[in-house]
Amino acid sequence: MGKAKQGSTGTPATVALTRAGVAFEARSYEHDPAAPSYGLEAAQALGVPAERVFKTLLVQGESGLAVGIVPVDRQLDLKAVAAALGAKKVAMAPPAAAERSTGYVVGGISPIGQKRALPTVLDDSALAHVTVLVSGGRRGLDLELAPADLVTVTGATTAPIAR
Repeated sequence: MGKAKQGSTGTPATVALTRAGVAFEARSYEHDPAAPSYGLEAAQALGVPAERVFKTLLVQGESGLAVGIVPVDRQLDLKAVAAALGAKKVAMAPPAAAERSTGYVVGGISPIGQKRALPTVLDDSALAHVTVLVSGGRRGLDLELAPADLVTVTGATTAPIAR
């Protein structure tokens, strides 16, 4: 995997990875606005098993927003992510709050290059793969990178947070 050219993708996520010197591959696909699941659509369009494609979800707890990253074919376990964050409980963040905080649109929220660094938890299943894919910051763009690099660039902790 090489570095992506800035002109072709140019999102805050690709800029952040390039600035951090992280190797990644930008993987574009034709996004269908009618797709019932953006994450499963990405896995199918890119020909990648769903367990290697991760979705970025924002939760709201007593201490504010946080990020949970789980495989697209699974759901975020709110109790597990709360425990990983050291919170009593969390709920899914309203879409408007997620967009305002991250600078991305729902369906294209990347865990990388958000406007504000939020506490982030990556499902530990990611560590079983050589590379994983996450949103690149817009619908129709995923970024493939090593899970260890994803942890480093997002400051994430890992825990079993998917069900």
